[in-house]
Amino acid sequence: LAQGLWQKRVATAGSWAADAMAERYAISQVQVPEGAAVPELVKLKMETEAKLAEAKKQALAEKQKTRDEERAKLRERTAAYEKEYADTAAELVKLRREAKLNGNFFVEPEAKLLFVVRISGIIKMSPKPRKVLQLLRLKQLHNGVFLKVNKPILNMLKLVQ
Repeated sequence: LAQGLWQKRVATAGSWAADAMAERYAISQVQVPEGAAVPELVKLKMETEAKLAEAKKQALAEKQKTRDEERAKLRERTAAYEKEYADTAAELVKLRREAKLNGNFFVEPEAKLLFVVRISGIIKMSPKPRKVLQLLRLKQLHNGVFLKVNKPILNMLKLVQ
């Protein structure tokens, strides 16, 4: 031992993921020179660490496989959404052209969702608008909320204006 038969522990390097892992999660290997006597406990430890390294390698491979599957599903969903948006845009263009040919007017579809931000304070505000802002969850200056567009919400916003 004093002659340096036992070298330092070296972290196993199999892939970029193993290199990127924190040191405390790295499974170490004991480097033993040829022909040196190895204690029984060190042999057991080496076998255990070899099993752990193999299990870790399999877990990383499985995780990579599931990640690839999830990314493929994400790509498919993204393509479907893009196609849907392109179809709606094309439909709007078609309806505009059709209305123009027939000499009619095309009414653009309105938004279904609003984002409302409070820009005025509470000072010199009458009780009714104050209560409406409270109902709309706009309790502080610069607070914002998403609201569904419907007649009661629009009436409340007109009252606050």
